[in-house]
Amino acid sequence: MGCVDFDSALFLQQRLVYDVRGRSDRYGGLLICEHPPLITVGREGSHAHMRVSEHELRSRQLAVKWLNRGGGCISHAPGQLAIYPILPLDRLQIGLAEYRDKLELAVEACCDALRIRTTRRRDVTGLWCRNGKFAHVGAAVQSWVSYHGLFLDVCTPPQFLDLVQIDELDSRRASLASLDGQSLKMHSIRASLIHHIARHMRYGDVHLHTGHPLLRRTRQPVHGCV
Repeated sequence: MGCVDFDSALFLQQRLVYDVRGRSDRYGGLLICEHPPLITVGREGSHAHMRVSEHELRSRQLAVKWLNRGGGCISHAPGQLAIYPILPLDRLQIGLAEYRDKLELAVEACCDALRIRTTRRRDVTGLWCRNGKFAHVGAAVQSWVSYHGLFLDVCTPPQFLDLVQIDELDSRRASLASLDGQSLKMHSIRASLIHHIARHMRYGDVHLHTGHPLLRRTRQPVHGCV
């Protein structure tokens, strides 16, 4: 859906959660977009995990959003894919731990198709490539309907990668574009993610749409980018 204002994407997620919760079938949604620069903080995050001062946040025009999702602090910018599955986990018979596992397996399968070697840890969410952590899980569930979800650094500008401490390991963060010999096309990665998430969540029928009338796209500049 392109680069979308974060609050608009959150509003659409909440609307879809309401719609999915009121049904009795397996119908679900998957939103994929990018966001202008900002920092979000989940339930495990705090001010102590931010590596920038209040003055620097203001000078960079970086908003900070405190959210009721799992995970800690994550910085966002164009070049990072925000992936929001809105799924009826109870009707899919998927538990919370299995849901996280399926999200990570879908990313792993996408990277395998690109011949990118990845690793996972049982004690910490996300995925790592040889240069650092590139996939971050920050999911939430309301009445057994999932929202928020997964953030994948494909070609995130380097100056946004180390604004926050992203996990308890204080992992080094990287984008897939930093790997030598990788020529990545965002549309190909999006298509691959849709395929693998649908497969791992056991969806056979997928209908694709571009944009949404409830979303507000943004042209906010990325300050400091070359």
